[in-house]
This record gives sequence, C-alpha cells and structure tokens, in this order.
Amino acid sequence: MKAVVYRAFGTAEDVLSLEALASPSLAPGEVRVELAFSGVNPSDVKARAGARAGVTELPFPAIVPHSDGAGVIREVGEGVDPARIGERVWIWNGQWQRAFGTAATEICLPQEQAVPLPEGVSLETGAVLGIPGLTACHTVFSGGEVAGKTVLVQGGAGTVGFLAVQLAKWGGARVIATCAPAAMDRVLAAGADVVLDYAASDLAEQILAANQGQPVDLIVEVEFGVNAEVDTTVIAPNGRITAYGSAKAMQPVLPFYPLMFKAVTLEMALIYLLTAPQRQATVARLTRALEEGALSVPIEKVFPMDQAAAAHKAVEGGARSGAVLLQISEISMN
Repeated sequence: MKAVVYRAFGTAEDVLSLEALASPSLAPGEVRVELAFSGVNPSDVKARAGARAGVTELPFPAIVPHSDGAGVIREVGEGVDPARIGERVWIWNGQWQRAFGTAATEICLPQEQAVPLPEGVSLETGAVLGIPGLTACHTVFSGGEVAGKTVLVQGGAGTVGFLAVQLAKWGGARVIATCAPAAMDRVLAAGADVVLDYAASDLAEQILAANQGQPVDLIVEVEFGVNAEVDTTVIAPNGRITAYGSAKAMQPVLPFYPLMFKAVTLEMALIYLLTAPQRQATVARLTRALEEGALSVPIEKVFPMDQAAAAHKAVEGGARSGAVLLQISEISMN
C-alpha cells in the first residue's frame, strides 16, 4: 500500500514521506477499508511535531498519521458480517494509540470504528466526522437535550464550533456564537441566532444582552483559559461548560468559587476517550443529524497524497474556514 509516514518528530517537510508499505493484516472482528480521503486535524500535526503534552518519544518506529478518514470496506475479518463489504464508511480513532492511521490507501481496524455513511453524504464529509463531528456533537449533547435552552458556542467559525452551531440549532436551542468579525455572516448562515465579536471588551455584557439579560445554559468552549472569566459571568446556575480546548492558555486560572456557587458542571472533553455508551450515543445522534440534512461540513482544501506536508502546514497556519483533507484515491463502487 501507499502511505504517508514519519519516523521522527519534526517539521512536516522534514519528516513526512510517501512510501510503499506492506498491507496490514486483517484480524478477527476487523474490516479492511480502502480510503478515499484522510482528514488532517490539529491533533495530527501536533503529534507529528512532538508537541503533545507529556509525549517525548515516538510511540512507534514508524507512524502513518491521521485519525479521521472515509472510504469503502473491501474485506472483513472473522466474525464480521460479509454484507458489510462495499459499505461506505467513516473512521474514528484511526491512529489513536495505533501506528497506522488513515493517511494510507488502506487501513484495518475494529469494525465498530468504521461507521456507515448515510446515503447522500459524501466521502469528503465522512473524513471530517471522526474528530470535528464527534467533538461538536458530544460537546453540545453530553449533558442531555438542548431544546428550549440557550447554548453559547465560543469559536463558532472553527470546524468544531461551526458544526456545534448547526447541531445545537438542530437540537432546538437558541444559539449565541462568538467569532472574528470576518466570519460572522458565515456563522449566522450556519444557524446562530446571534453572533458576537469574540474580542469585544464587553463580551460578557453583550452575551447576556443577547439572551434578554438571562445567563446561558451551556457553553461549548474552544479556549477555556482565555474565556474562563467571561464563561463564569454568563453561565447559569446548574449550567454546563464543556471545553474541548485551551491552546492559548494551557494552564488556566480557574475561578473555582464563582463556578462552585453556581453549581456549574465543567467537562473537559477528549473525543478519543469517550466510553463505549457515550461513543454509541454520539455516533447515533450525529448519524441522525446527517440523515436529516442538518449539517453542512465545510472543506477548506483537498491536497493530493504527495502533498501531505503542505496539508499539515495549512492546518498549522490556522485562519481556515473549513477542514483540510488528503485525497488518497478515487473510490470505485464496483
């Protein structure tokens, strides 16, 4: 098989190479997926650069990166229904705690990690569902239904935030989102009821005013450290803050007592480590949203497989309005 590989931490152009590797063996309970697209996420580029907290050595001698992808099942292992052969699927945790991820022409993995794509949903969209899609869905619904509630999405223009806006609206919530001014129209078009400048000096006051002076029930948070003070001010008693990032302040100051005296639930969401029941519920809900046409998944750029380094640099550069993918192959459904 062809695969993008790295054998040391470093810059994308220095360590990523396109190589021919032996095809992986298929174990009982697994499926072999021919990949069409591989999703490139910030976590993938951090892992390649050696920038993940607490990781000082390469966990495997050679790594095929990327956890997200989409393709078609071509072979099934013992114990897997042969009817799954030919099924269009999307992948989650493709390279989580494994050497070989989705930046390859094929991947073998447990069958539950290859989720059927609803009819009419593209393989490109499928390659964005593993980390951004599941993170957005979990952060919106991990505390239960949101119908009739107000959800604040901090960072509504990022891929996760953009999907979270759509999912919260689909779930029946009133949605307030923050982003840069240049992205406001796009986030409004995604379904937000109100969009505010994330850098406003009086952001907390603007959020409360946008909710008729009332605090919000749930905050989906991309930068917890930077926004902790604002979040504490605007969250309702017994509210919930679900944070999936804090890159700009990695050791945040926690306003413990103001949060405690509101009995706020603070969840640190890491989509790789969902329990099996959480994963099943989130996958099922995300599938329903896709089937009902509730999600538009933006794609910033698709790079050919031999330009994996450029794809990584595009993710590192930020300022994107959609996901970055590698095109692995043009899938035939025959």
